[in-house]
Amino acid sequence: MRRVSHLWPALVSFENLLRASRNARRGKRSWPNVAAFEYDLEPELLTLQDDLETGRYRPGTYRTFKVHEPKERLISAAPYRDRVVHHAVLSVIEPIFEKVFIEGSHSCRKGKGTHKALDRFTHHARRHPWVLKTDISKYFPSIDLTILETLLARKIKDPRVLDLLDLIIHSSNPQEFVRAYFPGDDLFTPLTRRRGIPIGNLTSQFFANVYLDPLDHFVKEVLGAPGYLRYTDDIAVFGPDKRTLRLWRLQMEGFLARRLRLELHPRKTQVFPVDQGTDFLGFRVFPDHRKLRKSTLTSRRRKLRRLVRDFGRGGIEIDRVRASIQSWLGHAGHGDTHGLRRAVLAELRFRRGTG
Repeated sequence: MRRVSHLWPALVSFENLLRASRNARRGKRSWPNVAAFEYDLEPELLTLQDDLETGRYRPGTYRTFKVHEPKERLISAAPYRDRVVHHAVLSVIEPIFEKVFIEGSHSCRKGKGTHKALDRFTHHARRHPWVLKTDISKYFPSIDLTILETLLARKIKDPRVLDLLDLIIHSSNPQEFVRAYFPGDDLFTPLTRRRGIPIGNLTSQFFANVYLDPLDHFVKEVLGAPGYLRYTDDIAVFGPDKRTLRLWRLQMEGFLARRLRLELHPRKTQVFPVDQGTDFLGFRVFPDHRKLRKSTLTSRRRKLRRLVRDFGRGGIEIDRVRASIQSWLGHAGHGDTHGLRRAVLAELRFRRGTG
């Protein structure tokens, strides 16, 4: 595919920035920083447009916090003004990469998503007897920024767009340090190569897909895997037997080390028959049914009990409670969970003035 140029005028057009602000505010209009930006929307967008055009635009400071479910992770939230820029950027460059992403890549793509990925996993599990299930060790903190910039520049030629992408990539807060060595490294290489993109950015979700796209094509086109699925860095490769998948695992490890400076997670990389069930996106997936993972259910019950307490104390309104429950019911409904959902709902008692 040829590199695409002349993207800058579309990116900084007022229409694109207005559309980006509408996308960025979705579900967040009551937040104080969003409301302040929206109150003076036209002047804010015109100032942002001028800053981009003149090269004065500089990203703001990230707000960071940690979440502990399902595991501890550092979340980095960009200022709202920068999130508008992120939406504006992706509206222009995302269609370019959509043309080269493979069908098996499901994370944060229109028409894909978690539930389509689960359906695709079941599809492959019914056709192939063995699966290699793996993920990348410390994926977001391990992304090499120089390699990421190179991958973006292979499709984009417009220098001003590339400069803005570089600014976004390099302006984030420091991420978790990952000490890893690859062929040709010396003792100080892990200290001198900048690595890591922030979990929480819209652009990071997109960059994560771009970064592993070479692996997607390697597995499908070079190894010839008949079934392949990736959601961010959760990877499933389906094949005819254990020996073939173990060989493919070694070849994937070599490709990741040479090309992307990444490693497979040693404890989460296994080859086994699909009829044993596979942990994938919060479910235990079998060829003919799905169950919610015990850890996923425990986490959700804890969150629902917290909602009950917050509602009882008057901290949240019933609409937010109802939306959260409906969201979980919709997700859990993609498994064989009818009785389980009824049991979980029966546990909840919402009363004001309790807790």
